Amino acid sequence: MTLQELITKLNLTILTVPLDFDTVTPQGGYASDLLSCVIAGAQPGNIWVTLQAHMNVVAVAALRDVSAVILTENAQPETAVIEKANEQNVILLGTSEPSYQIVGKLWVLGIK
Repeated sequence: MTLQELITKLNLTILTVPLDFDTVTPQGGYASDLLSCVIAGAQPGNIWVTLQAHMNVVAVAALRDVSAVILTENAQPETAVIEKANEQNVILLGTSEPSYQIVGKLWVLGIK
């Protein structure tokens, strides 16, 4: 399943510069708000689900080369965070739903 299909099915908001999301194929998922756990556990290509929306999220997402970050519970990154994400080619997506629900929906859609 492509990232564009996930964005559509989960009704996610694109927070960074829109790209050709049909060319991105997520390879599993990871959910945590603790950055050290993400550094240790997220794999390249994972979708990372978190409610954190600060600058360090961009740094960790770039470090782990995740396919996208889903910010839950209406977490709104500041403009500087979005700009840095765009510079680092980190895709930020948003939703009002809690992390628990988004992770469940990703699982049902086959992102494991």
